[in-house]
Amino acid sequence: MSSLALYRDDNPATPLLRTGDGDEMAAILGEIGVRFERWDSPVIPPRDAPADEVLEIYRPYLDQLMGETGAGSADVVGMHGAGEGWDAARRKFLCEHVHAEDEIRFFVHGHGDFVLHVDGRVFNVRCTAGDLISVPAGVPHWFDGGADPDFVALRVFTNPDGWVARYTGDDIALRFAAPDDKDDKRV
Repeated sequence: MSSLALYRDDNPATPLLRTGDGDEMAAILGEIGVRFERWDSPVIPPRDAPADEVLEIYRPYLDQLMGETGAGSADVVGMHGAGEGWDAARRKFLCEHVHAEDEIRFFVHGHGDFVLHVDGRVFNVRCTAGDLISVPAGVPHWFDGGADPDFVALRVFTNPDGWVARYTGDDIALRFAAPDDKDDKRV
């Protein structure tokens, strides 16, 4: 289930708010410029569907979204279990960073957490299948797919180079990591 937990950035132990209500999540995130919405697709591809099939199924949504955002390309990313390369990728994603363009993701299957650090607050957004999130350019954040990841997501890009991060150097992600992740060394 999708959820939002809001914290002060100096107190990872005590949430100020928790909600699973999609409309409330969209309203709260909208206050910091983050787009959050649910898409209802009449067809959901199998978890192991080829990328071109997934893109074709979601083409009407993607065409509209890319028209609204000026994005030029989309691809599919997925991870099922902590396979080869996941630990290194996860360490990279868990470091607070910003992008020069909006980071747009739509979850086809599974889940992952986008964690945003804005104005002294931390917004942990658990995205699940059917969720669209767009994190504005310049907003510090990190992503956690979990120690045992399970997700398929569409990524939408304006930059032809794809995912390009500028790391902030802040270790806040360590303070907000899951208890079993506290010993992880980030990039």
